[in-house]
Amino acid sequence: MNLEIKKFDELTPIEVYEILRVRSEVFVVEQNCVYNDEDGKDIESIHIMIKKNDKIIAYLRVIKPGISYDNASIGRVLVTPESRKMGLARKIVCAGMDYIINNWNEEKITIGAEDYLKKFYKSLGFKVVSEVYLEDGIPHVKMTYNKR
Repeated sequence: MNLEIKKFDELTPIEVYEILRVRSEVFVVEQNCVYNDEDGKDIESIHIMIKKNDKIIAYLRVIKPGISYDNASIGRVLVTPESRKMGLARKIVCAGMDYIINNWNEEKITIGAEDYLKKFYKSLGFKVVSEVYLEDGIPHVKMTYNKR
């Protein structure tokens, strides 16, 4: 397994296809949630992937401040079904947090987390800052991480 970090224009056409495929597999098919995944944020995002045998098995995008929230953000976090229970979610979210803190010198990160994942994100230092709200029919909470 290898972790790769790329800007959008550094992704190969195959990687773009694989990113969209795994996001659709997890967020549309598995969660039975029809939504428009191509939201215009990918071009400005940093894409972090864990690959095994050239296939993406974990993924997230890191979003600059001012695009999704006032602060930098992490989104579209996923681990493919066959690769779960191996610690990859923690590994890739930590990589995203490290990227934001060390490359953009940002101290605050805001996310919209699925409500059932609150405990996971709290274990990484995030705090809940909103009531539960529905996003595409799925309960979410807004959470923030502050390095200080």
